[in-house]
Amino acid sequence: MNPKTLLDLHRITPKKSLGQNFIHDPNALDKIVALAELDKTDRVLEIGPGTGAMTTRLGHAAGEVIAVELDNRLETVLDAALALERLTNVRILIGDILHVDVDGLMGEAPYIMVANVPYYITSAILRHMLEARNRPRRLVLTVQLEVAERIVAKPGEMSLLAVSVQFYAKPQLVMRLKPSVFWPRPDVDSAVLRLTTYDTPPVEVPDEALFFRVVRAGFAQKRKQLKNAFGEGFGLRHEDAAAMMEIAQIDPKRRAETLVLEEWAALTRAYAALK
Repeated sequence: MNPKTLLDLHRITPKKSLGQNFIHDPNALDKIVALAELDKTDRVLEIGPGTGAMTTRLGHAAGEVIAVELDNRLETVLDAALALERLTNVRILIGDILHVDVDGLMGEAPYIMVANVPYYITSAILRHMLEARNRPRRLVLTVQLEVAERIVAKPGEMSLLAVSVQFYAKPQLVMRLKPSVFWPRPDVDSAVLRLTTYDTPPVEVPDEALFFRVVRAGFAQKRKQLKNAFGEGFGLRHEDAAAMMEIAQIDPKRRAETLVLEEWAALTRAYAALK
């Protein structure tokens, strides 16, 4: 049953304030589940189950599914969908994923995340999940196409978001989705991202928090040359900012969007050495 008919039966109207756009195209749903590469040994955390079209597919493919839904109006819709499919391996949790203790919820065992998330909180959800102690080993999520392109960017077009994601995972833009596969139709094109997380970050840094302080300082003044950005971002004297760039062996005239991950790591090590 398509989401409009289903929600009409339950007298529920999608809330634009919650960014509710439900995928109704069966082919798109099947492809997204296939990208998660699930078997009956897998545990899945689904974020934003909505009307349950993805949830039931995940329930049939995986051993266990925990689905976190913000909108408590959808609980009865989800319960009905699970009952119809006779799925007993799916648990619905009503709550805000950004306020959920992911480590407490998922424990220490490996798991995979699948999500069709509200686009306005994509960055916050990625940060929340990737910074968890037990982060998902794989994430498959639907996001705005423009955001997906920013996340998979190469040097020359890097952003704070791209560096933050690529520090923890290898991102791939695997599929584009037209507005017609959703109801209500969004105003933008969408994409499916697949992130494969690293056991340890691919670059060596003395401290992850310090690494992100350095990256944020660089991008805070992204139109400026790095030596000036770090001088202002850290309150460094001109000669100290220059020394930091020299230790890292990076041209002080470079700009943040041109740096590769290893260069950010080198800058972090250089700043730590200066301090």
